[in-house]
Amino acid sequence: MTNGFGFIKNAHRRDPYKNFKFRVKWDGRTVLGVSKVSPLKRTTQVVNHRAGGENSIDHKSPGRTSYDAVTLERGMTHDREFEAWANKVHPYAGDSAMDLAEYKKELVLEVLNEKGHVAFRYFLHNCWVSEFTAVPGLDANANAVAIESIKIELEGWDRDVATEEPDERSDVPAAG
Repeated sequence: MTNGFGFIKNAHRRDPYKNFKFRVKWDGRTVLGVSKVSPLKRTTQVVNHRAGGENSIDHKSPGRTSYDAVTLERGMTHDREFEAWANKVHPYAGDSAMDLAEYKKELVLEVLNEKGHVAFRYFLHNCWVSEFTAVPGLDANANAVAIESIKIELEGWDRDVATEEPDERSDVPAAG
């Protein structure tokens, strides 16, 4: 990997980044307890077209792009952040209690290296909750953590290109 100048910052690194160190931020703070995030994925439709005189060949060009919803999961606690955000779209009190002025948020997803440095940062735009699982299926015979989840619809995401490859020889960063 090189920084913007073509120099290798971590020439010793041969392994790809792991998927178990990450954090999600909204409203300027880390969302505690998130243990799983579904993939960031976008799909661009293909528009087939033909030109006169070339009817045996399909030309292809990009059409509309859509971004898949992202699901966040975490163990159930008394933190009401997931529920409070989901209630902005549809509270039990009905339509008059909806908060459509502030139901969309900007999220930040940070992928960390093993030491805790930010390796990649993605900005998720115009996010809102389309599904909220308050209580999972319960099973007295299971030995598992109760998981709550939210499914977030978004209008797009982009990678923060200003986030540089971390210097893995530096100290462990302060919590943030």
